[in-house]
Amino acid sequence: MGNSGSAVKVCTDHQGGINWLSLSPDGQRLLTGSEDGTARLWSTADSQCHGHFQGHESYITFCHLENEAAFTCSADHTIRKWDVMTGQCLAIYRGHTSIVNRILVAKDYLFSGSYDRTARCWSVDKEKQIQEFRGHRNCVLTLAHYSSRDVLEEEEEEEEEEEKASRDLLVTGSTDCTVKVWWVSSGRCYQTLLGHTGAVLCLILDAPNRELFSGSTDYTIRTWNIVTGEQLKVFKEHQGSVICLELVNRHLYSGSADRTVKCWLADTGERIQTYKAHKHSVSTLKYHAGILFTGSGDACARAFNSRSGVLQKIFRGHKFIINCIQIHNELLYTASHDGTLRIWDIRGICKRNKRRLKKERSGQGRGSQKGSLSRLFNNKVGCMVQQENGE
Repeated sequence: MGNSGSAVKVCTDHQGGINWLSLSPDGQRLLTGSEDGTARLWSTADSQCHGHFQGHESYITFCHLENEAAFTCSADHTIRKWDVMTGQCLAIYRGHTSIVNRILVAKDYLFSGSYDRTARCWSVDKEKQIQEFRGHRNCVLTLAHYSSRDVLEEEEEEEEEEEKASRDLLVTGSTDCTVKVWWVSSGRCYQTLLGHTGAVLCLILDAPNRELFSGSTDYTIRTWNIVTGEQLKVFKEHQGSVICLELVNRHLYSGSADRTVKCWLADTGERIQTYKAHKHSVSTLKYHAGILFTGSGDACARAFNSRSGVLQKIFRGHKFIINCIQIHNELLYTASHDGTLRIWDIRGICKRNKRRLKKERSGQGRGSQKGSLSRLFNNKVGCMVQQENGE
């Protein structure tokens, strides 16, 4: 088959680059946040724009979509909440004194991180700020949230009913090279995780295993015990900043400025696959049904067989960096700094991958299943990853 795909639809409504793309939990809508200062709501059923959210006074850095509400943050120092059905602005969260980089919605909380060196917690239903987290020496770039109930054994937590609100914790990554863990109720810093020598760009939390993964401009990924703060492992093979992370079935995927994605066994730290062929930094990645999809600064999206590393398809058409990707109903959505949202049909490669997996499973006797998982991933087929005419 050919190794290049054309988009089934190109949405050109934005007048500036798209910085983020969010999919609603029910999969019915997508939200794009743009350099033009607006957000747009798209239906995954017909790929049409069904909402245009205007009000920010500067570009939108990030957005988050729930089923009934949308959230955007901006260089105008504010966060806004929007009604999905009417497009009405429901709340403006004011308090930050610089660009708001990132937001996270968890339960009744809205968290935000900013260039003003703080993170903040807001009530989702009110404009009131609940808490401020102050202690970083530089801007807060990335956020994660968990509850102590997710990581502590029953015998370890004997809190009174009225203390349940104190169980939530916020994790922040900063350009000051640190990761901090905060008690949401008090704003007190619970842990400062020291080890990185560069800005922390991305975080992935695995609460059931009490682990946090952080990627940095120091070219490393580090994993931490989020209860003790202990640094557990350092992943050192990248030759550029680690920009994005994805954790699936205890396999950690990392996208880097060195133009590669690497797959690691989270339990051992062993690197088991490298996905090449990118001509620029890997800016975003997403795993779906045995396929690893990537977006790059070379304006292309790519699909790799996650196990063999073989490049299966290149999606060409964007003019600038792809900032974010989403997948729903075997459609790939790519949002770019060129201002377009492109939609690609991935049914073909999904079907081929399913057939391949079925064939591999049917051909494996019990005896052939012996041996380490790493040997499966290190199959010599991985050498084909540089061939852009993959299956």
